[in-house]
Amino acid sequence: MTSETRGIQGLDSGQLLLICAGGMLAVAGISHTAAVGLVDSQVAIGFGALITCGELARLTMPGNREVAPISTAAAFGYALLLYVGGEQAAHSALQVVAVMAVGMIAGGLPHLAVGRAPRLDALARRLICGSLLAFAFRPFADVLRPPPGGAWWVALLVMALLIGVALAVDVVVAGLLRAEQVRTAFSVAVRDEARMAAPLGAAVAASGILLALALHSMELTALLAFAAPLLVTQVAFRKYAGIRATYLQTIRALARVTEVGGYVEPGHSRRVSRLAVAIGRDLGMAEPELLELEYAALMHDIGQLSLTDPIPGGATVLTDPEQARRIAELGAEVIRKTGVLNQVADIVRRQCDPLEEGPPLASRIIRAANAYDDLVSGSTNRDRAAAALERMRLDGGNQYDPEVVEAMATVIDRLVPVNRL
Repeated sequence: MTSETRGIQGLDSGQLLLICAGGMLAVAGISHTAAVGLVDSQVAIGFGALITCGELARLTMPGNREVAPISTAAAFGYALLLYVGGEQAAHSALQVVAVMAVGMIAGGLPHLAVGRAPRLDALARRLICGSLLAFAFRPFADVLRPPPGGAWWVALLVMALLIGVALAVDVVVAGLLRAEQVRTAFSVAVRDEARMAAPLGAAVAASGILLALALHSMELTALLAFAAPLLVTQVAFRKYAGIRATYLQTIRALARVTEVGGYVEPGHSRRVSRLAVAIGRDLGMAEPELLELEYAALMHDIGQLSLTDPIPGGATVLTDPEQARRIAELGAEVIRKTGVLNQVADIVRRQCDPLEEGPPLASRIIRAANAYDDLVSGSTNRDRAAAALERMRLDGGNQYDPEVVEAMATVIDRLVPVNRL
């Protein structure tokens, strides 16, 4: 089976529907443009080239979100174009779709040649978002086009409004897909997508509008003039994504110190982190909170490095409550010394607090996830999982939050395979 086949089989129904819609749009736009011919071919080629460059420079943001700001801004600018050097821009919405599709395909081919295939669902979303704007704006271009020397405020207002609507639709679609992929509530997924899309979307929207306006007097030189600041913006976002990825890699390496030293079982921190994040999603935690939860879950046992004699199997659930609390406090002190993870340190410190002291939700989740993994030791046996959950339920809400335990039961039911006879 090829990697491409595996990738297609890994798509859910929502992604496949989105890709099919994008494919049909591309075929319709290219077919129509091939039949009637390019209008203002130099302008179309210029924007197509900029879209291609944008796709070549696409980047992956936190949460495995693939974005191409330069490509999207160029597509928006072409969809909103009213004048080029004082001459009216007369291209149709379908030509906008065709130029976007060809530019995106051309920009994806070099990545494909070196084994970095684009995310087809992300590509389809970019195409559909730009197409929505084109179909909403181009039919009214003649009405909105101000006469020479006339006021632009009506056209600008409509441009901003339609871009806002197109981006809002894109956020809703992204939320629908992410809710299915990570199994979280739709409202939470939309909120996370909106939070992530807001700064980049504002920059892309402003760049697209300015690009459309600049061509009125600067002609095609505006494409070059605006490509530079867009590239700088994209480099800044790439650095942000790289710093966040480095953070996570460093924390994962730090979490393995307890495993290498024999203080906890191999894979314990990773399993607790995975389970904790899944529980957090099930309980509706936002993405920034989930990131802190992941960091804290990976490092929740780092305080065991202070022990002279390791706890057998690293199972803090079986140790004295005061010792477990002391381990949590020592781990929090280690984390706090980084100077940048104070919230994570507080989550780790309070993971052993009694429920009546009101520990944060993230701390309650880590306590439950850690206890479960201590009891099952990474086993995927459903009977053992059920026994561990029953033991935690019998606690009666003294140590483990009943809401967290029930959410964990739901998550485990998805993660643990059915036993085969």
